[in-house]
Amino acid sequence: MYKIVSRLLIYGDMPKDTILMELADIVRKMDDKSQTKEELSTRVFTQMKRLLQVATDYGFDRNLWHNYLTFLLITSENPFSITCEKVGANEGSVNYFAKGDFKAFRELFHYDFSRLEEYLEVDCFSRISDYRAIGKKEFMYNKNVSQKVQALSLQLEAAKDEHEFFNCVTGFYRDYGVGMFGLNKAFRIQPGRDGKVDFVAINNMDAVMLDDLIGYEIQKKKLADNTLAFVQGRKANNVLLFGDSGTGKSTSIKAIVNEFYDQGLRMIEIYKHQFQDLSSVIAQIKNRNYRFIIYMDDLSFEEFEVEYKFLKAVIEGGVETRPDNILIYATSNRRHLIKENWSDRDDMETGNGMHRSDTMEEKLSLVHRFGVTISYSKPSQKEYFHIVTELARKAGITEAQMNDTELSAEANKWELSHGGISGRTAQQFVNYLLGILPEKTEA
Repeated sequence: MYKIVSRLLIYGDMPKDTILMELADIVRKMDDKSQTKEELSTRVFTQMKRLLQVATDYGFDRNLWHNYLTFLLITSENPFSITCEKVGANEGSVNYFAKGDFKAFRELFHYDFSRLEEYLEVDCFSRISDYRAIGKKEFMYNKNVSQKVQALSLQLEAAKDEHEFFNCVTGFYRDYGVGMFGLNKAFRIQPGRDGKVDFVAINNMDAVMLDDLIGYEIQKKKLADNTLAFVQGRKANNVLLFGDSGTGKSTSIKAIVNEFYDQGLRMIEIYKHQFQDLSSVIAQIKNRNYRFIIYMDDLSFEEFEVEYKFLKAVIEGGVETRPDNILIYATSNRRHLIKENWSDRDDMETGNGMHRSDTMEEKLSLVHRFGVTISYSKPSQKEYFHIVTELARKAGITEAQMNDTELSAEANKWELSHGGISGRTAQQFVNYLLGILPEKTEA
Protein backbone atom coordinates (compact mmCIF):
# COMPACT_ATOMS: atom_id res chain seq x y z
CA MET A 1 0.00 0.00 0.00
CA TYR A 2 2.80 2.43 0.85
CA LYS A 3 4.22 1.95 -2.63
CA ILE A 4 0.86 2.93 -4.14
CA VAL A 5 0.48 5.96 -1.87
CA SER A 6 4.00 7.12 -2.73
CA ARG A 7 2.90 7.56 -6.36
CA LEU A 8 0.24 10.15 -5.49
CA LEU A 9 1.15 13.59 -6.79
CA ILE A 10 -1.86 15.91 -6.80
CA TYR A 11 -3.53 14.11 -3.90
CA GLY A 12 -0.30 13.20 -2.12
CA ASP A 13 -0.16 16.05 0.39
CA MET A 14 -2.51 14.43 2.90
CA PRO A 15 -1.53 14.79 6.57
CA LYS A 16 0.41 11.84 7.93
CA ASP A 17 -2.24 11.14 10.54
CA THR A 18 -5.02 10.42 8.02
CA ILE A 19 -6.35 6.87 8.04
CA LEU A 20 -4.91 6.13 4.60
CA MET A 21 -1.40 7.35 5.46
CA GLU A 22 -1.46 5.52 8.82
CA LEU A 23 -2.47 2.23 7.17
CA ALA A 24 0.22 2.66 4.52
CA ASP A 25 2.80 3.13 7.27
CA ILE A 26 1.50 0.04 9.08
CA VAL A 27 2.04 -2.07 5.97
CA ARG A 28 5.53 -0.59 5.59
CA LYS A 29 6.37 -1.45 9.20
CA MET A 30 5.04 -4.96 8.63
CA ASP A 31 7.32 -5.43 5.64
CA ASP A 32 10.48 -4.09 7.27
CA LYS A 33 9.67 -5.78 10.63
CA SER A 34 10.37 -2.54 12.51
CA GLN A 35 7.38 -3.03 14.83
CA THR A 36 6.04 -6.04 16.65
CA LYS A 37 2.81 -7.75 15.74
CA GLU A 38 1.25 -6.47 18.96
CA GLU A 39 2.19 -2.87 18.13
CA LEU A 40 0.89 -3.21 14.58
CA SER A 41 -2.35 -4.80 15.77
CA THR A 42 -2.92 -1.91 18.16
CA ARG A 43 -2.34 0.58 15.34
CA VAL A 44 -4.67 -1.31 12.99
CA PHE A 45 -7.45 -1.37 15.58
CA THR A 46 -6.99 2.36 16.21
CA GLN A 47 -7.44 3.13 12.51
CA MET A 48 -10.36 0.73 12.27
CA LYS A 49 -12.04 2.57 15.12
CA ARG A 50 -11.49 5.86 13.29
CA LEU A 51 -12.90 4.35 10.11
CA LEU A 52 -15.99 3.15 11.96
CA GLN A 53 -16.40 6.61 13.48
CA VAL A 54 -16.40 8.20 10.03
CA ALA A 55 -18.92 5.59 8.89
CA THR A 56 -21.14 6.37 11.87
CA ASP A 57 -20.90 10.13 11.36
CA TYR A 58 -21.89 9.90 7.70
CA GLY A 59 -24.04 6.77 7.68
CA PHE A 60 -21.78 4.83 5.31
CA ASP A 61 -22.84 1.32 4.30
CA ARG A 62 -21.53 -1.67 2.37
CA ASN A 63 -17.79 -1.26 1.71
CA LEU A 64 -16.46 1.24 4.25
CA TRP A 65 -12.98 1.25 2.72
CA HIS A 66 -14.38 2.32 -0.64
CA ASN A 67 -16.61 4.92 1.01
CA TYR A 68 -13.65 6.33 2.91
CA LEU A 69 -11.46 6.62 -0.19
CA THR A 70 -14.33 8.28 -2.06
CA PHE A 71 -14.79 10.72 0.80
CA LEU A 72 -11.07 11.60 0.61
CA LEU A 73 -11.34 12.31 -3.12
CA ILE A 74 -14.37 14.58 -2.93
CA THR A 75 -13.11 16.55 0.06
CA SER A 76 -9.57 17.13 -1.23
CA GLU A 77 -9.30 20.79 -2.21
CA ASN A 78 -6.33 21.18 -4.55
CA PRO A 79 -5.72 23.26 -7.71
CA PHE A 80 -6.95 20.43 -9.95
CA SER A 81 -10.19 19.70 -8.06
CA ILE A 82 -11.08 23.37 -7.60
CA THR A 83 -10.48 24.05 -11.32
CA CYS A 84 -12.76 21.13 -12.19
CA GLU A 85 -15.38 22.59 -9.86
CA LYS A 86 -15.30 25.93 -11.70
CA VAL A 87 -14.85 25.01 -15.36
CA GLY A 88 -14.85 21.22 -15.59
CA ALA A 89 -11.99 18.95 -16.63
CA ASN A 90 -10.57 20.75 -19.65
CA GLU A 91 -7.78 19.30 -21.73
CA GLY A 92 -4.39 20.02 -20.26
CA SER A 93 -1.15 18.51 -19.02
CA VAL A 94 -2.47 18.35 -15.48
CA ASN A 95 -4.91 15.63 -16.57
CA TYR A 96 -1.95 13.31 -17.15
CA PHE A 97 -0.88 13.67 -13.52
CA ALA A 98 -4.46 13.43 -12.28
CA LYS A 99 -5.01 10.16 -14.13
CA GLY A 100 -1.80 8.85 -12.57
CA ASP A 101 -3.26 9.60 -9.14
CA PHE A 102 -6.57 8.04 -10.08
CA LYS A 103 -4.80 4.90 -11.27
CA ALA A 104 -3.25 4.70 -7.81
CA PHE A 105 -6.59 5.31 -6.11
CA ARG A 106 -8.17 2.58 -8.23
CA GLU A 107 -5.47 0.20 -6.99
CA LEU A 108 -6.24 1.29 -3.42
CA PHE A 109 -9.92 0.56 -4.07
CA HIS A 110 -9.03 -3.01 -4.93
CA TYR A 111 -6.22 -3.40 -2.40
CA ASP A 112 -6.02 -6.89 -0.90
CA PHE A 113 -5.76 -6.69 2.89
CA SER A 114 -5.56 -10.48 3.28
CA ARG A 115 -1.76 -10.48 3.70
CA LEU A 116 -1.99 -7.98 6.55
CA GLU A 117 -4.90 -9.85 8.13
CA GLU A 118 -3.07 -13.19 7.97
CA TYR A 119 0.10 -11.69 9.41
CA LEU A 120 -1.73 -10.09 12.35
CA GLU A 121 -4.40 -12.81 12.63
CA VAL A 122 -7.29 -10.32 12.33
CA ASP A 123 -10.30 -10.13 10.04
CA CYS A 124 -11.47 -6.53 10.52
CA PHE A 125 -10.90 -5.48 6.90
CA SER A 126 -12.99 -8.36 5.63
CA ARG A 127 -15.74 -7.34 8.02
CA ILE A 128 -15.98 -3.79 6.67
CA SER A 129 -16.24 -4.89 3.04
CA ASP A 130 -19.94 -5.57 3.55
CA TYR A 131 -20.91 -3.36 6.48
CA ARG A 132 -24.43 -2.70 7.67
CA ALA A 133 -25.02 0.53 9.56
CA ILE A 134 -27.13 0.49 12.71
CA GLY A 135 -30.00 2.94 13.05
CA LYS A 136 -32.58 4.65 10.89
CA LYS A 137 -31.02 6.58 8.03
CA GLU A 138 -33.83 9.10 7.89
CA PHE A 139 -32.53 10.53 11.16
CA MET A 140 -28.95 10.98 9.98
CA TYR A 141 -27.57 14.51 10.21
CA ASN A 142 -25.36 13.85 7.17
CA LYS A 143 -27.85 12.04 4.96
CA ASN A 144 -27.10 14.28 1.98
CA VAL A 145 -23.34 13.63 2.26
CA SER A 146 -23.88 9.89 2.77
CA GLN A 147 -25.99 9.50 -0.35
CA LYS A 148 -23.50 11.37 -2.54
CA VAL A 149 -20.48 9.48 -1.24
CA GLN A 150 -22.07 6.05 -1.60
CA ALA A 151 -23.41 6.76 -5.09
CA LEU A 152 -19.97 7.85 -6.32
CA SER A 153 -18.32 4.96 -4.50
CA LEU A 154 -20.38 2.47 -6.50
CA GLN A 155 -19.36 4.17 -9.75
CA LEU A 156 -15.68 4.09 -8.80
CA GLU A 157 -15.91 0.41 -7.84
CA ALA A 158 -17.13 -0.35 -11.36
CA ALA A 159 -14.58 1.85 -13.17
CA LYS A 160 -12.62 -0.32 -15.60
CA ASP A 161 -9.53 1.89 -15.70
CA GLU A 162 -8.13 5.26 -14.62
CA HIS A 163 -9.88 6.99 -17.52
CA GLU A 164 -13.34 5.96 -16.30
CA PHE A 165 -12.23 6.76 -12.76
CA PHE A 166 -11.16 10.22 -13.97
CA ASN A 167 -14.54 10.85 -15.64
CA CYS A 168 -16.48 9.82 -12.52
CA VAL A 169 -14.52 12.01 -10.12
CA THR A 170 -14.28 15.10 -12.34
CA GLY A 171 -17.98 14.75 -13.19
CA PHE A 172 -18.74 14.86 -9.48
CA TYR A 173 -16.56 17.96 -9.05
CA ARG A 174 -18.43 19.64 -11.90
CA ASP A 175 -21.89 18.75 -10.60
CA TYR A 176 -21.43 19.18 -6.86
CA GLY A 177 -18.09 20.85 -6.24
CA VAL A 178 -15.26 19.77 -3.98
CA GLY A 179 -14.63 19.87 -0.25
CA MET A 180 -17.09 20.76 2.43
CA PHE A 181 -18.77 23.43 0.27
CA GLY A 182 -19.77 20.74 -2.20
CA LEU A 183 -21.28 18.51 0.48
CA ASN A 184 -22.95 20.86 2.96
CA LYS A 185 -25.45 23.70 2.93
CA ALA A 186 -24.44 25.85 5.84
CA PHE A 187 -21.36 26.71 7.87
CA ARG A 188 -20.05 28.58 10.87
CA ILE A 189 -16.53 29.91 11.24
CA GLN A 190 -13.82 29.51 13.86
CA PRO A 191 -10.28 30.88 14.16
CA GLY A 192 -7.79 29.14 11.90
CA ARG A 193 -4.09 29.44 11.16
CA ASP A 194 -2.16 32.27 9.57
CA GLY A 195 -4.94 34.79 10.08
CA LYS A 196 -7.46 32.71 8.16
CA VAL A 197 -10.70 31.20 9.39
CA ASP A 198 -11.85 27.59 9.32
CA PHE A 199 -15.32 26.68 8.10
CA VAL A 200 -17.32 24.23 10.21
CA ALA A 201 -20.26 22.49 8.56
CA ILE A 202 -23.69 22.79 10.21
CA ASN A 203 -24.96 19.24 9.78
CA ASN A 204 -28.25 19.46 11.66
CA MET A 205 -29.79 22.42 9.89
CA ASP A 206 -33.58 22.60 9.98
CA ALA A 207 -35.07 21.14 6.78
CA VAL A 208 -37.83 23.79 6.67
CA MET A 209 -39.09 25.01 3.28
CA LEU A 210 -40.84 28.25 2.39
CA ASP A 211 -44.24 26.54 2.20
CA ASP A 212 -43.82 25.50 5.83
CA LEU A 213 -43.94 29.15 6.89
CA ILE A 214 -47.64 30.00 6.99
CA GLY A 215 -48.56 33.48 5.81
CA TYR A 216 -46.12 36.28 4.93
CA GLU A 217 -46.54 35.51 1.22
CA ILE A 218 -45.39 38.96 0.05
CA GLN A 219 -42.31 38.82 2.25
CA LYS A 220 -41.39 35.31 1.12
CA LYS A 221 -41.80 36.21 -2.55
CA LYS A 222 -39.64 39.30 -2.21
CA LEU A 223 -36.90 37.25 -0.55
CA ALA A 224 -37.19 34.38 -3.04
CA ASP A 225 -37.11 36.70 -6.06
CA ASN A 226 -33.93 38.38 -4.86
CA THR A 227 -32.27 35.02 -4.12
CA LEU A 228 -33.31 33.57 -7.48
CA ALA A 229 -31.69 36.50 -9.27
CA PHE A 230 -28.57 35.95 -7.18
CA VAL A 231 -28.15 32.23 -7.96
CA GLN A 232 -28.83 32.89 -11.64
CA GLY A 233 -25.98 35.39 -11.78
CA ARG A 234 -28.16 38.48 -12.16
CA LYS A 235 -27.97 41.61 -10.05
CA ALA A 236 -29.27 41.14 -6.50
CA ASN A 237 -29.22 43.06 -3.23
CA ASN A 238 -28.21 42.52 0.36
CA VAL A 239 -31.32 41.86 2.44
CA LEU A 240 -32.43 42.97 5.89
CA LEU A 241 -35.42 41.20 7.45
CA PHE A 242 -36.67 43.22 10.39
CA GLY A 243 -39.69 43.14 12.65
CA ASP A 244 -41.22 41.52 15.69
CA SER A 245 -39.67 38.45 17.26
CA GLY A 246 -41.08 35.05 16.41
CA THR A 247 -42.50 36.10 13.05
CA GLY A 248 -40.36 33.82 10.87
CA LYS A 249 -37.39 35.95 9.83
CA SER A 250 -34.75 33.34 10.64
CA THR A 251 -36.96 30.54 9.38
CA SER A 252 -37.26 32.32 6.03
CA ILE A 253 -33.48 32.44 5.63
CA LYS A 254 -33.10 28.74 6.43
CA ALA A 255 -35.89 27.91 4.00
CA ILE A 256 -34.23 29.95 1.25
CA VAL A 257 -30.99 27.99 1.66
CA ASN A 258 -32.89 24.70 1.48
CA GLU A 259 -34.85 25.85 -1.58
CA PHE A 260 -31.80 26.96 -3.58
CA TYR A 261 -29.12 24.56 -2.32
CA ASP A 262 -29.23 22.45 -5.47
CA GLN A 263 -28.59 25.62 -7.50
CA GLY A 264 -25.29 26.25 -5.75
CA LEU A 265 -26.43 28.40 -2.81
CA ARG A 266 -24.53 28.08 0.48
CA MET A 267 -24.84 29.95 3.78
CA ILE A 268 -22.18 31.06 6.25
CA GLU A 269 -23.47 32.16 9.64
CA ILE A 270 -21.41 34.86 11.33
CA TYR A 271 -21.85 36.34 14.77
CA LYS A 272 -21.30 39.94 15.73
CA HIS A 273 -17.99 39.33 17.51
CA GLN A 274 -16.66 37.75 14.29
CA PHE A 275 -17.20 40.77 12.04
CA GLN A 276 -13.47 41.51 12.13
CA ASP A 277 -13.02 38.20 10.25
CA LEU A 278 -15.36 39.16 7.41
CA SER A 279 -12.52 40.14 5.08
CA SER A 280 -10.83 36.78 5.64
CA VAL A 281 -14.09 34.92 4.99
CA ILE A 282 -14.69 36.77 1.75
CA ALA A 283 -11.10 36.22 0.58
CA GLN A 284 -11.50 32.45 1.03
CA ILE A 285 -14.83 32.09 -0.79
CA LYS A 286 -14.75 34.74 -3.51
CA ASN A 287 -13.22 32.44 -6.14
CA ARG A 288 -15.36 29.39 -5.44
CA ASN A 289 -18.08 28.24 -7.84
CA TYR A 290 -20.91 28.79 -5.36
CA ARG A 291 -23.21 31.61 -4.33
CA PHE A 292 -22.76 32.47 -0.67
CA ILE A 293 -25.14 34.15 1.73
CA ILE A 294 -23.33 35.55 4.75
CA TYR A 295 -26.06 35.28 7.38
CA MET A 296 -26.28 37.48 10.47
CA ASP A 297 -29.09 36.58 12.84
CA ASP A 298 -30.64 38.99 15.34
CA LEU A 299 -28.37 41.81 14.23
CA SER A 300 -28.34 44.90 16.42
CA PHE A 301 -25.80 47.15 18.08
CA GLU A 302 -25.73 49.05 21.32
CA GLU A 303 -24.42 52.60 21.33
CA PHE A 304 -20.99 51.53 22.64
CA GLU A 305 -20.48 48.79 20.05
CA VAL A 306 -18.49 49.69 16.95
CA GLU A 307 -18.50 46.33 15.13
CA TYR A 308 -21.01 47.80 12.68
CA LYS A 309 -18.15 49.78 11.14
CA PHE A 310 -16.59 46.48 9.92
CA LEU A 311 -19.92 45.53 8.41
CA LYS A 312 -20.38 48.87 6.66
CA ALA A 313 -16.97 48.61 5.04
CA VAL A 314 -17.61 45.09 3.78
CA ILE A 315 -21.12 45.67 2.46
CA GLU A 316 -20.24 48.74 0.48
CA GLY A 317 -17.66 51.46 0.68
CA GLY A 318 -14.36 49.63 1.03
CA VAL A 319 -11.55 49.83 -1.52
CA GLU A 320 -12.20 46.27 -2.72
CA THR A 321 -15.65 45.70 -4.17
CA ARG A 322 -17.78 42.88 -2.81
CA PRO A 323 -17.49 39.78 -5.02
CA ASP A 324 -20.49 38.91 -7.19
CA ASN A 325 -20.94 35.51 -5.52
CA ILE A 326 -21.55 36.94 -2.03
CA LEU A 327 -24.57 38.63 -0.46
CA ILE A 328 -25.35 39.53 3.13
CA TYR A 329 -28.71 38.57 4.63
CA ALA A 330 -29.46 39.78 8.15
CA THR A 331 -32.39 39.60 10.54
CA SER A 332 -33.11 42.11 13.29
CA ASN A 333 -35.84 43.17 15.67
CA ARG A 334 -34.73 46.77 15.09
CA ARG A 335 -35.54 48.69 11.94
CA HIS A 336 -32.35 50.77 12.16
CA LEU A 337 -30.10 48.09 13.71
CA ILE A 338 -28.22 50.51 15.96
CA LYS A 339 -29.69 51.83 19.19
CA GLU A 340 -30.47 55.51 18.95
CA ASN A 341 -30.49 58.01 21.81
CA TRP A 342 -31.56 61.62 22.10
CA SER A 343 -27.89 62.42 22.71
CA ASP A 344 -27.25 61.46 19.08
CA ARG A 345 -28.99 64.69 18.17
CA ASP A 346 -26.51 66.84 20.09
CA ASP A 347 -24.67 67.65 16.87
CA MET A 348 -27.87 68.60 15.06
CA GLU A 349 -27.39 71.38 12.54
CA THR A 350 -30.27 73.50 11.30
CA GLY A 351 -30.17 75.66 8.22
CA ASN A 352 -32.34 76.51 5.21
CA GLY A 353 -35.14 74.41 6.66
CA MET A 354 -32.91 71.30 6.88
CA HIS A 355 -32.01 69.34 10.00
CA ARG A 356 -28.93 67.15 9.98
CA SER A 357 -27.05 65.11 12.58
CA ASP A 358 -23.74 63.44 11.65
CA THR A 359 -24.15 60.84 14.40
CA MET A 360 -27.62 59.84 13.26
CA GLU A 361 -26.58 59.79 9.62
CA GLU A 362 -23.68 57.46 10.40
CA LYS A 363 -25.95 55.02 12.22
CA LEU A 364 -28.70 55.08 9.62
CA SER A 365 -26.23 54.62 6.78
CA LEU A 366 -25.76 50.96 7.76
CA VAL A 367 -29.42 50.17 7.01
CA HIS A 368 -29.21 52.02 3.72
CA ARG A 369 -26.53 49.57 2.58
CA PHE A 370 -29.15 46.82 2.47
CA GLY A 371 -30.81 47.16 -0.92
CA VAL A 372 -33.86 45.14 0.15
CA THR A 373 -35.58 45.58 3.51
CA ILE A 374 -38.49 43.29 4.36
CA SER A 375 -40.83 43.87 7.28
CA TYR A 376 -42.18 40.96 9.34
CA SER A 377 -44.90 42.24 11.67
CA LYS A 378 -46.90 40.33 14.26
CA PRO A 379 -49.97 38.62 12.81
CA SER A 380 -53.46 39.73 13.67
CA GLN A 381 -55.50 37.40 15.85
CA LYS A 382 -57.31 36.07 12.77
CA GLU A 383 -53.98 35.43 11.04
CA TYR A 384 -52.66 33.81 14.21
CA PHE A 385 -55.59 31.38 14.32
CA HIS A 386 -55.03 30.59 10.64
CA ILE A 387 -51.34 29.85 11.30
CA VAL A 388 -52.25 27.58 14.22
CA THR A 389 -54.81 25.68 12.16
CA GLU A 390 -52.50 25.19 9.19
CA LEU A 391 -49.59 24.07 11.36
CA ALA A 392 -51.81 21.66 13.27
CA ARG A 393 -53.14 20.04 10.10
CA LYS A 394 -49.62 19.80 8.62
CA ALA A 395 -48.50 18.12 11.83
CA GLY A 396 -51.26 15.52 11.50
CA ILE A 397 -53.73 16.78 14.12
CA THR A 398 -57.09 15.86 12.63
CA GLU A 399 -60.51 17.49 12.84
CA ALA A 400 -61.63 14.54 14.92
CA GLN A 401 -58.97 15.29 17.50
CA MET A 402 -59.54 19.07 17.56
CA ASN A 403 -61.72 21.05 15.18
CA ASP A 404 -60.86 24.59 14.06
CA THR A 405 -63.00 26.23 16.73
CA GLU A 406 -61.41 24.21 19.52
CA LEU A 407 -57.94 24.92 18.13
CA SER A 408 -58.56 28.66 18.07
CA ALA A 409 -59.98 28.68 21.62
CA GLU A 410 -57.03 26.76 23.04
CA ALA A 411 -54.52 28.77 20.98
CA ASN A 412 -55.99 31.95 22.43
CA LYS A 413 -55.45 30.66 25.99
CA TRP A 414 -51.92 29.58 25.10
CA GLU A 415 -50.73 32.91 23.67
CA LEU A 416 -52.02 34.83 26.69
CA SER A 417 -49.51 33.07 28.91
CA HIS A 418 -46.75 32.35 26.40
CA GLY A 419 -45.45 35.60 24.97
CA GLY A 420 -48.34 36.83 22.85
CA ILE A 421 -49.31 36.35 19.22
CA SER A 422 -46.59 35.22 16.79
CA GLY A 423 -45.75 32.40 14.44
CA ARG A 424 -43.31 31.04 17.00
CA THR A 425 -46.03 30.94 19.66
CA ALA A 426 -48.28 29.11 17.20
CA GLN A 427 -45.58 26.48 16.54
CA GLN A 428 -44.94 26.05 20.25
CA PHE A 429 -48.66 25.54 20.85
CA VAL A 430 -48.85 22.88 18.13
CA ASN A 431 -45.79 21.15 19.60
CA TYR A 432 -47.57 21.13 22.96
CA LEU A 433 -50.66 19.56 21.42
CA LEU A 434 -48.58 16.85 19.75
CA GLY A 435 -47.23 15.96 23.17
CA ILE A 436 -50.57 15.66 24.96
CA LEU A 437 -53.02 14.43 22.34
CA PRO A 438 -53.46 10.65 22.13
CA GLU A 439 -51.86 9.05 19.11
CA LYS A 440 -54.14 8.19 16.22
CA THR A 441 -55.05 4.55 15.98
CA GLU A 442 -55.28 2.73 12.70
CA ALA A 443 -58.83 1.90 11.57
